[in-house]
Formats: sequence, C-alpha cells, structure tokens
Amino acid sequence: MPERTVVVASAHGLHARPAALFSQAAARGGVPVTVRKGAKSVNAASILGVISLGIDHGDEVVIAVEGEGADALLDELTELLTTDHDAA
Repeated sequence: MPERTVVVASAHGLHARPAALFSQAAARGGVPVTVRKGAKSVNAASILGVISLGIDHGDEVVIAVEGEGADALLDELTELLTTDHDAA
C-alpha cells in the first residue's frame, strides 16, 4: 500500500472546509484511503473521521492508498494538504 508523509499547510489546519475537500477527493478515488496522525488512523473519505484527528497547521500526517491509481490519488491528496486553503 503506497503511502506518503505530508505536512499540512492550511493556516487553521483541517477544519470543515479543507477537511471536506480532502474527504471528497478521497471518496472520488474509489479505493480505500486512510489518513493517520500519530497512532490514530481513519478512513480519509469520512469527513468526521478526518476532523476527529484534530489536524493543525504544520502537523505531519500519513496518507495511505490501496488499489489501482494509488500514486495519482496520493498526488492529488498531497496537493490538497500542502495548499493553504485559508489564504486570502
């Protein structure tokens, strides 16, 4: 299962809007995706699961994707997390 460690760029972390963008992209991939912060891992397609991780600006998370197109989906999810969605 390919995985990637990413530092979250959004100034206010993964609050509702960036978490929704991330979860929707994970769900569109059509393959299992998990996101992990520390020892806790959740289904990345679940916005409530993602928000429950309490991901803040500068936190390191690990995204893991299983299935066909994993590398392309990892690229898309990494781009979402490394973009500051709170920038004006």
